[in-house]
Amino acid sequence: MLHEGLIGLGILIGYYILAGSLTVLLKKIVKVPSELFRKILHTICFMSVLLLLNVFGTWYMAVLAVLTFALIVYPILALVERFPLYGRFFAERKSGEVKMSLILAYLMIIVLTAVFWGWMGTSWKYVIVVAVMAWGYGDAAAALVGKAYGRHYIKHRLVEGKKTVEGTLSMFAVSWLAIFITTMMYAVEPWYLCLAIALLVAPVCALVELFSRRGTDTITVPFSAAISIFALVSFFTFLGV
Repeated sequence: MLHEGLIGLGILIGYYILAGSLTVLLKKIVKVPSELFRKILHTICFMSVLLLLNVFGTWYMAVLAVLTFALIVYPILALVERFPLYGRFFAERKSGEVKMSLILAYLMIIVLTAVFWGWMGTSWKYVIVVAVMAWGYGDAAAALVGKAYGRHYIKHRLVEGKKTVEGTLSMFAVSWLAIFITTMMYAVEPWYLCLAIALLVAPVCALVELFSRRGTDTITVPFSAAISIFALVSFFTFLGV
């Protein structure tokens, strides 16, 4: 068991080193815009959930690997934050914001893994992937489209920052696509029920992201997506659809 865990952790670390190095190299060669660069790193982070669910045979080894990796990475980020090169990559981020985002992301993955794999069993493990993909790709689309093309700002006392209609609509569209594709890949339901699940859950993701504050969408969006998917699949199963 320990041998399996060490191999899995090694694969996870290797994935981050390779993907991160290629992204930094790409930024130097092509001069990728800072926001796109951050969202590529964001994508590398949440796509690691596929490794966790396929490399590890048990949920608790997957959780242990995430905890170990977070304990390794956090002090490294705390150290490199002091160097000017770090500021060139994350100029628009407050000190400590990247570390906090990383911790929230891994906390979210740990809780989802413990609930939908450890507690609910392997038959519900797909919910983790669907929820993370809905948040990950949807959030990236909202940020990129909102900053590049957003013209209609949403003004509400519960909406933090400069969020736009264009960004929120992008969140809905991309989350819908991510949910539909992933539920189809895991053959959760017939295609038309996968479509229905996507159409019903994507608005939840978009609304929750819109009203989430101080970066908590990393937690709130995947959790709301997972709960909604679980409720809908359970309801369809109850109906015998």
